[in-house]
Amino acid sequence: MTVATGIFISFEGIDGAGKSSHIEPLAELFKQHGRSVTVTREPGGTALAEQLRKLVLNEAMDGLTEALLVFAARHDHVRRLIQPALLRADVILSDRFSDSSFAYQGGGHGLDTTILDQLEHWVQGPNAAGEGALLQPDLTL
Repeated sequence: MTVATGIFISFEGIDGAGKSSHIEPLAELFKQHGRSVTVTREPGGTALAEQLRKLVLNEAMDGLTEALLVFAARHDHVRRLIQPALLRADVILSDRFSDSSFAYQGGGHGLDTTILDQLEHWVQGPNAAGEGALLQPDLTL
């Protein structure tokens, strides 16, 4: 498999913590230094993932259902946006990534983290990042 050459940075935190306020200036700084930048969010980032985001944010559901939808959105997001951007050597700045699943579905809904670990492996595992590797941000703020 082709090795990813971009930079992947995620921003984690509760709503209103200032993630978006920091992402935009950092994107501009990378652009000023000649880098191509992809700014995205989770859940979301692709047309399908945005539709799943609407369900997660607007429909009542249990933690497992929510986790399955979030990871389905992440699967599409990784395959259609993040991995291609990394292969182009883009800088990816994401408003949330998998740490949020452990906080919201794990901590918030009490979902067993072994389930989240398995979902993370399926979605971010070897097919996403190369043999044996789990796709994770290079830096999480």
